Amino acid sequence: MADNPHAFTSYGWIVCLWVLIVSFQYGYHISSLNQIQAVLTCRAHGDADETFAQDIPRHYGLPTCISMSDATFSVVTAVYTVGGFLGSFFAGGVMDRWGRKGAVRASAIMVIIGSGIMGIASSLSPLIFGRVLVGVGAGVGLCVGPIFLAEIAPTRIQGAVGVLTQFAIVIGIMITQAMGLQLATPYHWRLVLLFSAALSAFQFLLSPVIVESPTWLHRHGLLQDKAAAARKLWDIGNASSVDIPSEGSRDPLLGNDEEDPEDQGKAPEEHQAAISLPQLLTAPELRKPLIIVCFSMLCQQLSGVNAVLYYSNDILSKALPDLGPYISLGITIVNVIMTFPPIFLIERLGRKTLLALSATGALLSLVGVGYGLDSGLVAVASVTILTFVASFAIGIGPVPFVMIPEVSPLHAVSALSSVGLSLNWVANFLVGLVFLPLRNLLAQGDPMKEGRIFYLFAAMLAFCTVVLFKFYRG
Repeated sequence: MADNPHAFTSYGWIVCLWVLIVSFQYGYHISSLNQIQAVLTCRAHGDADETFAQDIPRHYGLPTCISMSDATFSVVTAVYTVGGFLGSFFAGGVMDRWGRKGAVRASAIMVIIGSGIMGIASSLSPLIFGRVLVGVGAGVGLCVGPIFLAEIAPTRIQGAVGVLTQFAIVIGIMITQAMGLQLATPYHWRLVLLFSAALSAFQFLLSPVIVESPTWLHRHGLLQDKAAAARKLWDIGNASSVDIPSEGSRDPLLGNDEEDPEDQGKAPEEHQAAISLPQLLTAPELRKPLIIVCFSMLCQQLSGVNAVLYYSNDILSKALPDLGPYISLGITIVNVIMTFPPIFLIERLGRKTLLALSATGALLSLVGVGYGLDSGLVAVASVTILTFVASFAIGIGPVPFVMIPEVSPLHAVSALSSVGLSLNWVANFLVGLVFLPLRNLLAQGDPMKEGRIFYLFAAMLAFCTVVLFKFYRG
């Protein structure tokens, strides 16, 4: 009789950590340029004059900085999301054709090449090109990571393992912030980028000893390989086989009210062909999972988390002068600390409860940020930004990554992940693009009205949460 696995072997945990490198790289490159901005753009040299720009010092044959304006640096930063969108869009096809392991390898290759090019760039063009490639790798990795983890995680700890995706992301953000404090010098800033290339190179070189997802092998009829992978990953005792998740095991998360009695007892859909993106958008039975995936991603980005994190540095610097870089690091530490509770609570409280608590805290915090800014209460704005980050970290941040593989039928999980994460990247890009102009438009030139935009974020988060909860019963 088949059993559900309840624990990882030591090898299983190694595979889990190997997969999490892709999520770490996504977070790492979100802020990889933040701490080194001044030295990268030549501002640390005080090079406003053209004489310096024409005679930049060199180190090992490479310029110690690449002169650029704020607008140009914004372009360099933003192309990461363009690459991420492209990677997420094509990730579904990569996962279905080459497997979860193959997709991770593809992600690693893109990061190796992209980070390497950025690390040795001597002009703007290769810097931008490398950042696009890193974005492509991050886009593929962000799609395959949660799915791979869900498919190798033992049943009892599947939710907790899924939360590790967000945990790896915030660890990546924190590590790059900490490294930037020490390496933001004309002679060391390239090490921040080359470290990323070296880490992905290690991941790629380790890949031959990593097994493929048993679920993917099962769907492709590779039963002997599946059994071998299961024995390596899971502590299954004397059981000769293990149950592989099927579409039927995921339906309760969509709501028990729509279960079809005729579907009960049907064989798993392991041999059903993976669907394409056009098929996903037109299949009536996939409409509910598609809505859940899309609105869970929109909750993340339309909460304004990236804009709030960006703006928090300026706000908190007013209360704590000359501590800007350390404040940025402090915010990421809060993010990391508050990502711990979901690891232990997600199976006890459930996905929906964590989302509800997180959304409530985030909504109240956004209103507090808006009120603090509009009232000139820097302390209120500062505290509520911290509570916003904490609230986001306990639910809205990690839970959507857990939900994607759980609400998606097996034959549609790659396509749904691709659509959801592509939408995530697009929303991320648009929020970053319009935040400052929209803030100024709503403020109408009055600094005491700059908090209005956070009321807008609160309204968008409330709308997305209501729609999500209408369809999600997890």
